[in-house]
Amino acid sequence: MGTLGRVIYTVGFWIRETGQAVDRLGSRLQGNYYFQEQLSRHRTLMNIFDKAPSVDKDAFVAPSASVIGDVHIGRGSSIWYGSVLRGDVNSISVGSGTNIQDNSLVHVAKSNLSGKVLPTIIGNNVTIGHSAVIHGCTVDDEAFVGMGATLLDGVVVEKNAMVAAGALVRQNTRIPSGEVWAGNPAKFLRKLTDEEIVFISQSAINYTNLAQVHAAENSKSYDEIEFEKVLRKKFACKDEEYDSMLGVVREVPPELILPDNVLPGKAEKALQK
Repeated sequence: MGTLGRVIYTVGFWIRETGQAVDRLGSRLQGNYYFQEQLSRHRTLMNIFDKAPSVDKDAFVAPSASVIGDVHIGRGSSIWYGSVLRGDVNSISVGSGTNIQDNSLVHVAKSNLSGKVLPTIIGNNVTIGHSAVIHGCTVDDEAFVGMGATLLDGVVVEKNAMVAAGALVRQNTRIPSGEVWAGNPAKFLRKLTDEEIVFISQSAINYTNLAQVHAAENSKSYDEIEFEKVLRKKFACKDEEYDSMLGVVREVPPELILPDNVLPGKAEKALQK
């Protein structure tokens, strides 16, 4: 997009930025006769009471995620789109290299019926699948929680244990290392295979690498995004067979090549064409 497009974009940006200020001014002019509707911009990181999130500089928190209150997120971890980590009445700790996937909910409990304090503790290299609910429990290092699973207060998932997709784990249940639990309520299903244990570790690595790509994409400026649109349009109709007949060699721009750690071998293959 040219200069005119950038001007229009900038004007629109500032109109949106000043919207809340205009609303407050109008409310003051109306005095006691106005109906005040609060306008709330989404905040990825938000304080609550005197607690503020602590996020490692190498962690990725998606723009539409919400990390609220007493929450610690370790190095290389990723909090994906639509997820909510709410550390208000207790604390949440997320270790290093852990991924909490899209639309998941992590919350805490002040205490259970017996008075036990229930923060949520998630270890290193843990995978939490899409739309999981983790409430006042402990998930040890290199554990795996499947999509849509629910872990209730006091649950402990030990290292290299797996909670199957859609499972409901009842309060104070302990899932031993090396086991798969499934169902509603969740029960022991079988032992994990050696290949599945390796998969748990690899899943965490894959998400750490993928998070780097998303972090880079989310940090791009308007001009960088528009430049890539032009490049993609230019190379969208690339026909390798037709090019070879004409003797034409078209190099793929480096901006359109994904890193090796996301799709191994893709970069080299693209450069060879």
